[in-house]
Amino acid sequence: MAMSPARYLSAQEAAHELGISLPTLYAYVSRGLIHSEATGGSKRTRRYWAEDVQKLKERQEQRRDPAKVVETALHWGAPVLESAITLLANDHLYYRGYDALELATQRSVEQVAALIWTGELAPAGSALFGQATGALPPEGQSVRPHLAGLSPVETFQAILPLAAVDDLAAYDLRPAAVAQTGARILRLLTTLAAGDPPAGLGIAQTLQQGWTPHNAQAAALLNAALILCADHELNVSSFTARCVASAGSTPYQLVLAGLAALQGIKHGRMTERVELFWREASTPEGVRSTLANYLKRGETIPGFGHPLYPQGDPRGRLLLELTTAAYPELPAVKLAQAMVAETFELIGEYPTIDFGLVTLAQALTLPAGGAITLFALGRTIGWIGHAIEQYQLDRIIRPRAQYKGRQPGGM
Repeated sequence: MAMSPARYLSAQEAAHELGISLPTLYAYVSRGLIHSEATGGSKRTRRYWAEDVQKLKERQEQRRDPAKVVETALHWGAPVLESAITLLANDHLYYRGYDALELATQRSVEQVAALIWTGELAPAGSALFGQATGALPPEGQSVRPHLAGLSPVETFQAILPLAAVDDLAAYDLRPAAVAQTGARILRLLTTLAAGDPPAGLGIAQTLQQGWTPHNAQAAALLNAALILCADHELNVSSFTARCVASAGSTPYQLVLAGLAALQGIKHGRMTERVELFWREASTPEGVRSTLANYLKRGETIPGFGHPLYPQGDPRGRLLLELTTAAYPELPAVKLAQAMVAETFELIGEYPTIDFGLVTLAQALTLPAGGAITLFALGRTIGWIGHAIEQYQLDRIIRPRAQYKGRQPGGM
């Protein structure tokens, strides 16, 4: 059974989780296996770190049933790969040791991309994106008129293979070269999403000019959204991209794989479920009845509750705060506030990044698919970062299967 998401446990809770007596628990503490600290100013009453208890529990399970641990290693809770890109700790998100929320409000998306790809927080206007124009290849220009009915993310999937044909430099898998390829891909996707940018504009500014040209303050919000979406450890699309990179495929190919995974309804297309929730609620007065309908049908509330953030997804919270501060009187903001308040009152859950992206898209009246497009553009940064790490490892990712089928020799 999964442990409580609480950061601390009482002595009784910790002992129960481990199936040990209190004296054994105290022995583990004295040996440094579990950290504890005094509570309420009393030296006699202590609380115990849940993370330490979880690690000990996993070690116990591995000793009892090694095959079972391998069987569940690819599910929630057990990391399968090492990475120096993203840390999720204590309801916070960090990129290479920097608080992602601070980066979202103080740095450009280009700077954060450089940080994730190179490990260094480059100054504004660094050269990494200087030569990346985002121009469509001739094949892409001829095909694009036939893609008018597709969403931006589907357009990405149609054009990227054509762009890859002419980009022979993408076969150079050294870290610096991959970062340059990543910059070209990100610029190209931005152009596909928002149109050809005027010279000298950054990625967020290009999106703002293409999507909401008369709303200059939108650029800062779009920049923050892209940064908050940049990476989130080994989510399904990042793990998929990393597997493809482990085969020695080019950055174009792994971004295509990441886009395919992102469009799953349990991943990036969760934003579509959130958008449906918005349409069903329609007004602040309609929120409670809409929530009641979801609950009566036994459905989860889309855009609320994240298993990695018991106290609330900080990415969703920041996007809502930034959007509310910029447009406090907009009907979309008023509706979002009602949805957050009513949902918390009924089920005690906080909004996720998906809800934050949809709120931003609604407030800025972005084109259809704007929320998942922001998600895809931002997450491309993380996919490239994971690819760089995997190329350097030079090892293929190849889990074993536990065969459950018919045995050989049967009639």
